[in-house]
Amino acid sequence: MAAVTPEPVTRLIEAFAQLPGIGPKTASRLTFYLLRRPVEQTEGLAEALRDLKQRIVFCQSCFNITESSPCAICQDEGRDRAVLCVVEEPLDVLAIERTGEFKGLYHVLHGAISPVEGIGPDELRINELLARLKGGEAREVLLATNPNLEGEATAMYLARQIQPLGVRVTRLARGLPVGGDLEYADAVTLSRALEGRQEM
Repeated sequence: MAAVTPEPVTRLIEAFAQLPGIGPKTASRLTFYLLRRPVEQTEGLAEALRDLKQRIVFCQSCFNITESSPCAICQDEGRDRAVLCVVEEPLDVLAIERTGEFKGLYHVLHGAISPVEGIGPDELRINELLARLKGGEAREVLLATNPNLEGEATAMYLARQIQPLGVRVTRLARGLPVGGDLEYADAVTLSRALEGRQEM
């Protein structure tokens, strides 16, 4: 019996299905959408994917994504080199940079400690962070890991490793979102908001 779906279509569906958040149905929809698009659009997508792997590298200092190492942030002489913000992923750097509030440098771990997924400290850029702190000018490390179980475990592990170096360790404040209602906030969020209260 002949295959119903041509092999190139099946391969692309399988490739899309390997992406996070993309199930088999979405992978099929994306593939058939691309089949209907002009050749220029699909070639543009293929070229963008090729460029992603050929031109993007990790910064030798902070491990953020960049086209040339060191990255623009690490090269910026106007940044405060005494403050280092530790994040899980390059997307976190983008989120913090969008605020325009942080003027220090970054260190990207490329994940969080997660025993369930088999990710321990050795799989992250923690040794590079510690080496950077021992030989650098940083006086404060701001731990900006996600406020979930893995992010908290990572932050606690990092704090234990960094404090003996004599570097101040801080954590992002947590609490209520702007525009949220108290009645819908969970107990943990409310307790963190109470702990982090500030003068008016």
